[in-house]
Formats: sequence, C-alpha cells, structure tokens
Amino acid sequence: GNLVILDHSDKPVWSTNLTTGNVKSPVVAELLANGNFVLRYTNNNDPSGFLWQSFDFPTDTLLPEMKLGYDLKTGVNRFLRSWRSFDDPSSGNFTYKLDTQRGLPEFWFRESDFRLQRSGPWDGIQFSGIPEVRQLNYMSYNFTENREEVTDTFLMTNHSIYSRLTVSAAGSFDRFTWITPSTGWSRYWSLPTDECDSFKSCGPYAYCDLNTSPVCNCIGGFDPKNQQEWDLREGGTGCVRRTPLSCTGDDGFLKLKNMKLPDTIVATVDRGIGLKECEERCLNDCNCTSFANADVQNGGWGCVIWTGELIDMRNYAGG
Repeated sequence: GNLVILDHSDKPVWSTNLTTGNVKSPVVAELLANGNFVLRYTNNNDPSGFLWQSFDFPTDTLLPEMKLGYDLKTGVNRFLRSWRSFDDPSSGNFTYKLDTQRGLPEFWFRESDFRLQRSGPWDGIQFSGIPEVRQLNYMSYNFTENREEVTDTFLMTNHSIYSRLTVSAAGSFDRFTWITPSTGWSRYWSLPTDECDSFKSCGPYAYCDLNTSPVCNCIGGFDPKNQQEWDLREGGTGCVRRTPLSCTGDDGFLKLKNMKLPDTIVATVDRGIGLKECEERCLNDCNCTSFANADVQNGGWGCVIWTGELIDMRNYAGG
C-alpha cells in the first residue's frame, strides 16, 4: 500500500510511509489530469479518500487546484520552496508560505528567516500587496478560512490558457502563462515587482509610493525621524508623530485610500462588528493607532485594529 523509492542497493530512500491498517482493496498510483500524483484504493476516486497526494507536498511550483496553506484537520501546511539551483531540486533558501499565527492570514516571501515581501491580508477580494490577484477573465481565486482549513488556490476558467506560480532558486516569485498555440512559457508577473515591494522599505508610520520622489512618505501628522537620512532618500528609519495623542477623546483619524494594509503582527480582528464600532473601540484604546474593515465586500464589514507602530505600507494608484 506504499509507494517506495529504492537506491541501487534496493535500500529504501523515500516512502509515502502510510499506515493504512486493513487494506480494503488494491492500491494504485495514478497521475491525474490536473498534475496531482495520488495513491488511492482502486474502488475510490473521491479526492477526500486519497491515501496520499503530491498536491499536499508542493515543491517550487503551484498548479491550478493545488492549495497553499493549512489543513487544520490533518495539520498539513502546504507551502512553496525553491530549488537549491536551476538543476538541483533539493531544498533551497526561498519560501512562499501562508502565516496564520498573526492578526490576519497573509503570505510571506522569505529568504531563510529574512522577510522579503508580504502579500497583505486577504480583504475579501484580494491580497492587497499582490496586484496580480485582481480578477482576470481567465482565472479565479478562492481563499478559504474556516474550522477545517485556511488555504488559497487558483483555477483556470479558460482551459486554453495554462498558468503556474513558481519560486525560483534566484529569489523571485513568478507567474508564468502558456497560451496556445505559443511554444513556451512567458513570465506574466514577478515579485518583487518594484522597490516598494521590499518589506519595511520605508520604516514605521511611512508609506511607499512609486509616484513620488523620494518614494517614502510620512503619513499626515508625522515627520521624518531622521531628516538627514530622509534627505538622502534613506527612509528606513520611518516617521514620528508630530503631536502626541491626548487620549482624552479629542483624537481623530486620517483616512488613507488605496493602501496596502500595515503588517498585522500588531493587529487584532473582530469580524462581528462594523466600521463605526471599530472606530469607537480604537478611540477608547490609547494604544490603538489605526483601524480598517476586515472585509471590503458589500460595503465593508468586520474590524481590524492595530496597536503599536504601523509598518510596511504602500500606496497604489488604483485598485
């Protein structure tokens, strides 16, 4: 009932390592049309009944119908990891992984433990830090968050177009497409896309905007923490508040549009209240620095509250 790889001495070097108990029927290994390589009983074609599937163990590539993220029932965490080099498929240094341990689920692109880029949290429509997620007429996305799983996947709605996501050994995260009758893959999109994609490129209380020079900008009401560095276009030290908060009920808020939401490590989420209640809760907490809807669909609902410094924001021209 197991799939086993043997070396030249017939010594096992890898196995699916299944403990199936009583074998109900003969087990077969099958490569499905979607690219999933599965072990299953001959009399069970139901994906929920697969004994083992390669889609649970992705390497550097995500295909349509594959899921990234957590299966909360089995504890499986599916993420992408680069090859070590172009011709060496052993594990490399770059990963693309869904983080669910913080305020809101979001994807992180890392080199070992060094954080390169984050997707921004799912807002009901897209991950705000990945512009390519905006709906394409030949592709659909499905982000799922419930008691059984926190996962993201994509599907092709036009079956004459093929697409895959790949983490390269050189340190890029790419989407490739193949449109028949072309004779090869073309790079449709890549991360990092620009200098504003780098994690914390502009420091606390600052946002990155490609349409300004320099690209780092302080939020209204804040000034550069180090003006000399700021003048030299080094915005990593960020900004500081011009006027301290009074915490007496006289404070207000500045509305920022078309923003990638700040890093959610210092955020809490309450999906049961709306934006007005969210604002009141933030005003009543002197540690609160900003708030937003958890989901922007249907006029917006849910509440995200940040405490502490706001980091890794950027402004988009639209979307």
